[in-house]
Amino acid sequence: MKYTILLFAFCLLIFSCQQSVPDNASFTIVPSPQKMLLQGSSSLNPESINSYYSENNETVRGIAKLFKKIENEKDSPVKITIDDASNINTEGYHLKIDNEKISITAKDNAGAMYGLITLSQLIQDAVDQNVNLPMVDIEDFPLLAYRAIHLDVKHHMETLDYYYELMDRLAAYKINGIIAEVEDKIKYVRQPKVASEDALTIEEWEKLSKYAKERNIEISPLVQGIGHASFVLKHDEYRELRDDPESDWAFNPLDPKTYEVQFDLYLDALEALPDGKYLHIGGDEVHTSGRQSEKSALELQLIWLDKVCKFAEEQGRIPIFWDDMPLKHANVYRPMFDRNISPEKVDSIWETNEHELVKFIDKFPKNCVYMRWNYQTPETYGNLKAMEWFSSHGFQVMGATAGQTRWSLMPQNEGNISNIRSFALSSIEKNLDGLLLTLWDDDSPHFELYIRGIIAFSEYTWSGDQRTKEEFKEAYRQRTFGSEFSGNEYAFIDRLEGPVAHWKNALLIEGKQRNQLRKLEDPLSEASIELPSKNAKGEWAKKHEKRLENARKQLAELDTVEQRIALLKKESNRNPYTLEMYEQVTKLVQFSYEGLLKLETYDLATGDTENAALEDIKKMNTDFDELREKLETVYAKARVLNKPANYILDQDHHTHNANQSLNFDWQFYPEMLLLEKIQTIE
Repeated sequence: MKYTILLFAFCLLIFSCQQSVPDNASFTIVPSPQKMLLQGSSSLNPESINSYYSENNETVRGIAKLFKKIENEKDSPVKITIDDASNINTEGYHLKIDNEKISITAKDNAGAMYGLITLSQLIQDAVDQNVNLPMVDIEDFPLLAYRAIHLDVKHHMETLDYYYELMDRLAAYKINGIIAEVEDKIKYVRQPKVASEDALTIEEWEKLSKYAKERNIEISPLVQGIGHASFVLKHDEYRELRDDPESDWAFNPLDPKTYEVQFDLYLDALEALPDGKYLHIGGDEVHTSGRQSEKSALELQLIWLDKVCKFAEEQGRIPIFWDDMPLKHANVYRPMFDRNISPEKVDSIWETNEHELVKFIDKFPKNCVYMRWNYQTPETYGNLKAMEWFSSHGFQVMGATAGQTRWSLMPQNEGNISNIRSFALSSIEKNLDGLLLTLWDDDSPHFELYIRGIIAFSEYTWSGDQRTKEEFKEAYRQRTFGSEFSGNEYAFIDRLEGPVAHWKNALLIEGKQRNQLRKLEDPLSEASIELPSKNAKGEWAKKHEKRLENARKQLAELDTVEQRIALLKKESNRNPYTLEMYEQVTKLVQFSYEGLLKLETYDLATGDTENAALEDIKKMNTDFDELREKLETVYAKARVLNKPANYILDQDHHTHNANQSLNFDWQFYPEMLLLEKIQTIE
């Protein structure tokens, strides 16, 4: 159900409108409240509401930037009551706006904070539309208790100021957890060699954790354990701990020193992030041999899992473990990602292979949360069956969806909203405790471009199936840019996705991939698109006819995107940095497509026009330098772009773009190759 409700419809009720309001006045709460009844217009001026009185004299944490606490009830129309004996759900609240008074009742401080946050959205909408606050009755609470996002900093850091601002933004959408994949971005004390030079100190992380906790957000660390261990094993000092001496990917789970190092990292991470209840230990995508021991990969992983789960329990933390490897070892993994396979076939696969899990079932730790990650097909019978297998055997289960996977430059697939929604709804239906939104930094889009997906995650984990995808997008635009900008005529993010997806390899030879370039001996000749030949005029354009047709199509789409961003920059006074970021993405993608068309012009040029076309191509270097400087200036407002000069890049087993250069070159590598090639034209 959509909670963008027209006030005029309610002015016909017994409540009289205190102030004339336009027919299209709307109030949009994100995430959707469970129950909301609008009853006309109050006499309350929204711009005068900036304080609250607490009946219990309890300070509501996390909202000091929005509302100040006052001591005299008569000095504020907002009254807060926190009563832990009330029948309101944990984190829930009851918000009631009468003609002249506002009351918020909650069981706990978090609920009171969320009630005030909802009030702030009503105030913002009223100010936008120059109307009084509505009279409204809201009963609200979350359907999933744990609503966490993933903060993956393995390839870069945002600025510390941005992280603090992010905590405020997450709280504003009722996110209450973060799993921080810290890797080498803590200045470890017990194993200092692991720390990157640009890492935050334990004290800096702890201060951020406390700030988040004030906003009902618990940050728990993820320190990769048995696999994804390159951030440790790339260093010569730790080579002896490798499972494979030639690979920095995985620890040897049979070496006692492995646990000495891992437990030291865990201890520092727990001190840095003392307010979370979890310790995520990773454990995905790894096969080990134990230096050619006779033990199976599954047995070795369970040996490691048992040790690290016991350690987590000793530290008062609940361990979280990616569950993919046991399922892979038992050959029941693939059905989770197949929408076409029948339930009968899935059951047959499980009947044939389940014994591979059952024979080790006593070795699966009971204190562990088994996290079932599925980013594209969470609704499949195979995925649900895997989760049910763990829960039916007495194990704790939690899902993980994604707002970003291996998409370059920006999230694709409409920010993965449909899959986020699907996994949230199935988690609610199965009464799971929570859901994690992974935001992988593998190809490292700017974090600002993840925000819409995060807000979608907040919508569906808090509210369930209240809004359709399109209704959510309208609500997102209203909350992000203003009440008058919710319409589809202001939509641009989805339209930008297609050009970005095609841009990824637009300047490369057919079949070559942007993230694979650094693996090639000579990417300039092996992967970068060839240039037109003066001795074969028109052949280049003919060969690349489809590529050029696509470039024109994408540029037309980008022109529409650019116009909509420009309009919002001019007319909206909200979230200008978000618009700046999307604008820079648009301009980078435009550059590559326009470069292809310039090559076409040169290929088809004859006589006097040929020199002009060549000059235009040569000018691309200067144009690119200006574009890159502007893009990096905008990105750097929130992101640390360059790694330290002494940083050691790992072996890059999964070809992560952001792991392929110390500076920001990795973002522009195909463009740089083409420009290098252009300079050879005479």
